[in-house]
Amino acid sequence: MMIAANIISLTVLFAVPLLLVALGGMFSEHSGVINIALEGMMIIGALFACFTLQAFDQSGFGPAHPQLAMLVAILVAGLTGMIFSFFLGFAAINLKADQTIGGTALNLMAPALVLFFIRIIANQNTLQMLTGDAASWFMIKKSTLGIDKNTDLGFFGETFVNKVYLATYVCILLFLILSILLYKTRFGLRLRACGENPQAADSLGINVYKMRYAGTTISGALAGMGGFVYALTTANCASNGDVAGFGFLALAVMIFGNWKPVNIAVSSLLFGLFKCIAASYASIDINGDGVYMLAEIGISAHLYRMLPYIVTLLVLAFTSKSSRAPKAEGIPYDKGQR
Repeated sequence: MMIAANIISLTVLFAVPLLLVALGGMFSEHSGVINIALEGMMIIGALFACFTLQAFDQSGFGPAHPQLAMLVAILVAGLTGMIFSFFLGFAAINLKADQTIGGTALNLMAPALVLFFIRIIANQNTLQMLTGDAASWFMIKKSTLGIDKNTDLGFFGETFVNKVYLATYVCILLFLILSILLYKTRFGLRLRACGENPQAADSLGINVYKMRYAGTTISGALAGMGGFVYALTTANCASNGDVAGFGFLALAVMIFGNWKPVNIAVSSLLFGLFKCIAASYASIDINGDGVYMLAEIGISAHLYRMLPYIVTLLVLAFTSKSSRAPKAEGIPYDKGQR
């Protein structure tokens, strides 16, 4: 049971940034703007969240109020991702530039900007957001809740209560809010209308430009948050201008999920499982008998690390033709065109 709890816990850990970023891409594309720049927005969000936590660490605020510091860092990451998304919005909506090329340009610009800031401000190649056993500050454990560390919380408690991050609960809350926002509100209906038929939406009095800016802004905020969660949990509390292709993995998750929140959540967990296997195959004791089967079958460690990306290629090859994207995505809106 403990083995299953650990695998599920680690799967959720990898799935959270994927889910946040894929939901961001979904909102942008439902508004009619293709957001290839998710990777760049993740990198920018991770950088400024790292700066924030580094300042909290040095001032003593972080160790004293870890969960509040975590929440502030998440908000900073979302804000900076949102600001960075305005570059894509201005190019795609106002200048009517090619959205794929614009997004690719931002992906190339983001790592260069991050490395520049790290060298100028911190005089380092990698920005370590915290010192010592930093991640343990922000991890919600039994002791955080006043529970004795030897207490058995059962399968559910060990999976979702012990050794988890506040970001996991924030992600679940955002998933519920955004799902309701997209399908149960007037705003969501207008956003989806702009991605399906912007001319018809405009004829009904909907400001297509504002809705598309709203979609890209939400997308940037979620991508920035996802970048911070990646830096905290997967990149050992560091920012170095790289998120290991998670932005592109999130695009694959979004397409596999057919631009629908629930499907995207399931896809994120599936991809998170393969990332979990790639990261910890050498320590997974499937039968509980002390034999690490995945490590002993003779498959190269490099192949395990490639596994999530191989699965991505296979999934896209078999599902992309049946996926239905918003009809007007990637098409610049011209108010005079009918």
